[in-house]
Amino acid sequence: MTQVVLAVVLGAMFAVGTFLLLRRDVVRVVWGVTIISQATNVYLVTMGGLTGSVPVLGHGGHVDPSTVTDPLVQALVLTAIVIGFGTTAFALVLTYRVYEEHGTIDLRELGEEEVEL
Repeated sequence: MTQVVLAVVLGAMFAVGTFLLLRRDVVRVVWGVTIISQATNVYLVTMGGLTGSVPVLGHGGHVDPSTVTDPLVQALVLTAIVIGFGTTAFALVLTYRVYEEHGTIDLRELGEEEVEL
């Protein structure tokens, strides 16, 4: 049941991200890329496995290594989340700079402005 719910959520996240990515507004494009990257992170965690015990053991704890969840996937996704937040913040700042420079964030108007120059 959990796999079905995750598949539906991932499909919805990719659909919303793609919908926003195809808009003319630059802010919506940035949010579309962000949602798709977060959907990718959820996909990686899902493929890494949701079952198993924690990889960090307490004092004197002895656990069968075959029952421990692989921490590499979680470390990879944590790194991707941090880099994604930084990239999103940078893209939003660039969007604000485009708005200050051109007075619009509509991609069609920005393209027409380039043709006129």
